[in-house]
Amino acid sequence: MASVPYIGDGSGSVDLDDAVFGESFHEPLVHRAVVAELNARRRGTASTLTRGEVAMTGAKAWRQKGTGRARAGALSTPQRTGGGIAFGPKPRGYTAKVNRKERRRAMRAALSLHAGRGSLAAVDAGGFDAPSTKRAFTALEGFGDGGHALVVVTEDERSVALSFRNLQGVTVLGASRVGVADVMRASRLVASPAALEVLARAAAPPTRRNAEVAA
Repeated sequence: MASVPYIGDGSGSVDLDDAVFGESFHEPLVHRAVVAELNARRRGTASTLTRGEVAMTGAKAWRQKGTGRARAGALSTPQRTGGGIAFGPKPRGYTAKVNRKERRRAMRAALSLHAGRGSLAAVDAGGFDAPSTKRAFTALEGFGDGGHALVVVTEDERSVALSFRNLQGVTVLGASRVGVADVMRASRLVASPAALEVLARAAAPPTRRNAEVAA
């Protein structure tokens, strides 16, 4: 069974479930999951006015002949200033379908990638009796290559969240809100033991329900 060390003042390590953190990396599957999550975060409210919707007359700009100028139609045409937009965006949904098994396997692959390359570590939530940005900075200073860090905590580990959230290049998320895109974006992944359990449960392979035996 693999394990990850504590960062900072914590000693020892946290054991990892090989069924979750030993998944092979499947790039197309992870890509689909990331695209689906990022699409789900889009509001899809962008909207432009077509030539039929702009507040402008539909009459000809000037008469067809006799002015010495080029012929012109309505002022609402797209090529004129203030005219409508051709092929502009309209409100729409960007949702992409990824089933539960695929999503869970993609999360396992993302977590296993960090575990395999040594960019996953644990943080001792008990060591943060009160918020301390200095202690959080010291803990992260010697871990990894210094890239973007994702710190995952549970709802009751508020002191840890307050300690890390003001650090540059650090994102703090609740364990129930972490997605595949968040894990893949991070160069370093730090989580409390309780948060690791939540992530492991969310990424674990679905179990087959036992069929009811008729009496």
